[in-house]
Amino acid sequence: MTSGRIIKNFNGYYYVETAEKELVTCKIKGKMKKERFSVVTGDMVEFEKNPDGESMLTAVLPRRNFLERPAMANLDCVVIAFACCDPDFSFLLADKMLAFAERAGIEAVLCLNKTDLVSEEDVEKIAGVYKLAGYRVFAVSTFKGTGLDRLKEYLNGKISAFAGPSGVGKSSMLNALQPGISLQTGHISEKIGRGRHTTRFAQLLPFNGGYLADTPGFGNLLAENIDERELYKYFREFKQFEHNCKFAPCTHTHEPVCGVKQAVQEGKIAASRYQSYLAILDEIKLLKEKSGKR
Repeated sequence: MTSGRIIKNFNGYYYVETAEKELVTCKIKGKMKKERFSVVTGDMVEFEKNPDGESMLTAVLPRRNFLERPAMANLDCVVIAFACCDPDFSFLLADKMLAFAERAGIEAVLCLNKTDLVSEEDVEKIAGVYKLAGYRVFAVSTFKGTGLDRLKEYLNGKISAFAGPSGVGKSSMLNALQPGISLQTGHISEKIGRGRHTTRFAQLLPFNGGYLADTPGFGNLLAENIDERELYKYFREFKQFEHNCKFAPCTHTHEPVCGVKQAVQEGKIAASRYQSYLAILDEIKLLKEKSGKR
């Protein structure tokens, strides 16, 4: 039995890289199809190698983590990639993505692209929110080539995925970090203000002792699989103020004495982060109600 890492899966084929850097194309063995299984890019797998025909995946090895959206496994880091404008930055969508990373137990950083299109003050208005929450923020311009060296140094030796909405320049960032990757890049639709989905599937690409992954973009992200009672855990900055809550557990919504709400009032937690928390909480409840009606 041979083992390796899935670096790409597409149309029912799984491309596995072995420790010897050999790339083997595999399909799912019939026995696995009868069982409930999930195979995603980044998974470590075992397979039966067949030099005269199709090699077959036989087992998915235990994961150290799993990111639900985009679906990837065994990551060291997820780079939450957004543009400062064109398309406009969405605090709610960024906070949702960070919550997914926190839920998966994967380190997340924020990367702001297209800084050349806005003022330094505008960049800091966004970056400051996430620095206050304890996140590392990289401000870059793939057009001017600024900020990329610091990001490259951070990514060295890591297995990292770039995730974010369509049109923010994820593929452009990867091309700038490692010329020659030559990923297809797209443009913003003037009609809808969103990018075209130029990346169709997640793929791990070798990079400075690790891997980088570009992932398909999206316009929205539903929090349907997050438990409303657990959501507060995925806003990391809440933890240091929860000891001031009168009730335990505290939802940080309607309670009269709440350390988190007090911290928001005092500017110790960004108001936009708290508003995202409330919006995601409402979304989860609504999705739960809709699910219960079916």
